[in-house]
Amino acid sequence: MLPTLLLRLRRAAHACAALRRGCPPRPALHTCPWPSPRLPAWEPLASPARALSGRAGAGGKAPLPLRTRLLVAVLLGAGGLGTWLYLRREKELQQLEQRVEQLRHVAVGQGDFQLVDHTGQPRRKADFAGQWVLLYFGFTHCPDICPEELEKLVEVVHLLENDSHLPPVQPIFVTVDPERDDVAAMARYVRDFHPRLLGLTGSPENVREVAKAYRVYASAGDPDVDGDYIVDHTVLIYLLAPDGLFLDYYTRGKSEAQIAQSVRQHMVTYRPFNQ
Repeated sequence: MLPTLLLRLRRAAHACAALRRGCPPRPALHTCPWPSPRLPAWEPLASPARALSGRAGAGGKAPLPLRTRLLVAVLLGAGGLGTWLYLRREKELQQLEQRVEQLRHVAVGQGDFQLVDHTGQPRRKADFAGQWVLLYFGFTHCPDICPEELEKLVEVVHLLENDSHLPPVQPIFVTVDPERDDVAAMARYVRDFHPRLLGLTGSPENVREVAKAYRVYASAGDPDVDGDYIVDHTVLIYLLAPDGLFLDYYTRGKSEAQIAQSVRQHMVTYRPFNQ
């Protein structure tokens, strides 16, 4: 009896020692007289990259889907772009208003004038009250610059006419050579450009007064053997507001699209001078 009990005790001690070392005990015919502890199963730890890209563990929040993250990024970008465009637009309008105030204090085009249109009807500046006007000074014998600028002017009118929300613009051509540009000559000239282009002429004194009011320089050169001559003059397109005041001007370097865009902006921000 005693040897058998000692054998069992020796086997049980050997089995317990094996469990503590993490090694499974050898199969035995007899079991340990006391319960053997169960060790938890070993699991490898997830790598940091897998932990971030995989599913969240217990108690964590699942990451947003890729489509949702892209949508959020697009919305944030669009919001930032919209804010930038709004601020730029406000800055442009502020600069435009400052320019208008500066030009109005220049006192260009003040007062009235008395001329005759290409149909022989007397015309005064007050006749164009309430209308937007694009005004150009030139002469019918001009070889190149005047036709080019008048074509540009009427193209601007066409561009603005395509926008039904904008008020109409009256194009006007004032001669700086009244000695040769009488009513008949003006009528023949303006019909080649635009059906609403109005040609204005008058006496040399009245024409000089209008040119002086708009600070237009005009000087006739020496005639050639045929009596022909060129008139050197200021090359500008003037924009007049519905209140009749000078609002802006455009040099030869401005394109049709640039002038049309400028006129649109003036129409949007326009307010009468006495308001």
